[in-house]
Amino acid sequence: MVPPASMFGNVPGYEDTLAGGGGGYLPPPMPLHPNRDPEPAPVQQDWNIPSITEDVARERFIMYASGYCCYNNAPAKDGVITNMQAFNTYRYRLETFTESRSTEWATKPYEGEPADFYTQTAPRPWEIPVTGPSLFQNHEENIKVPYTSSNKPCHTCSASGKMPCHECNGSGTKACWVCNGSGRRGGDSPCSQCNERGKENCSKCHGNGTKECETCKGKRQLLTYINLKVEWKNNVEDYVVEQNSGLEVNNLSDVTGKTLFKNAQYMLYPVYGFPDPSLSQASDRLVREHQAKYSQNSRILQQQQTIELIPITKVTYKWKGGIHVYYIYGNEHQVKVPDYPATCCCSIM
Repeated sequence: MVPPASMFGNVPGYEDTLAGGGGGYLPPPMPLHPNRDPEPAPVQQDWNIPSITEDVARERFIMYASGYCCYNNAPAKDGVITNMQAFNTYRYRLETFTESRSTEWATKPYEGEPADFYTQTAPRPWEIPVTGPSLFQNHEENIKVPYTSSNKPCHTCSASGKMPCHECNGSGTKACWVCNGSGRRGGDSPCSQCNERGKENCSKCHGNGTKECETCKGKRQLLTYINLKVEWKNNVEDYVVEQNSGLEVNNLSDVTGKTLFKNAQYMLYPVYGFPDPSLSQASDRLVREHQAKYSQNSRILQQQQTIELIPITKVTYKWKGGIHVYYIYGNEHQVKVPDYPATCCCSIM
């Protein structure tokens, strides 16, 4: 049950704070650091990745096939590799680490805490000091805003600490499950389960007809206060240069590549002058979008951009007169087989 609005007071600076639904994300104050024109990112030149050997390609293919009970590993063991072609590609990743704050009126069972409402002026949401996590780590904290708490009678149970038991509708008893309330079983035999009463004590409330109020936990009083939710989030977005190998880009999300460039600062400058112009264009677009989007209702704490060269090898092989392909990609040498040529229909009983 949502508490009535009358339970909560009026706190300067928190006029839009709602019960249970929050007051929305609060615009941050001016940036902690003054804006300045950052320096263009340097570009590294060592962009080569050694090609994998046929032995590595075959070994990874055999391991892949052995991981499936329905795959015959003959194609992996006996297939003849006819071609290995590199389609190494670039991945640009932008991370924007933000802090956002929102408020809502909250309640908890009253346990004797001091009620400090209006004893001093409550600090504004962005004035409350909070220790954040390490950079680029998601985390959330809930903090009771000082000088906003007061104790009130529980609105759910009318300060009784108890509520009618829903299982027995407050009667404290239920029809006997053995005799279905008749008091007899098997004709004229008395029911020993309920001693011929036709009913037995409710197991949920132990025959009391009432249960402890779930809102106040039997305390009869509630502590009302403004809860400040602080959320740190690493907002990540990738751009992968098209490589035309036939391997879908979403396969690359779980692998790593060779890091060519990495840069972190408060507000980033896009990467310019990269050999592939589409990557520079993506960097310019994403940096602008992130800075515009995440500065509205959150505080940007740090940005980081990375360029990786992800190895992709397309392996063509021949088996039983047919031509087939598979891919090996990432530093982890992951394997993707679009159409394995020797499978069986098996089922788990």
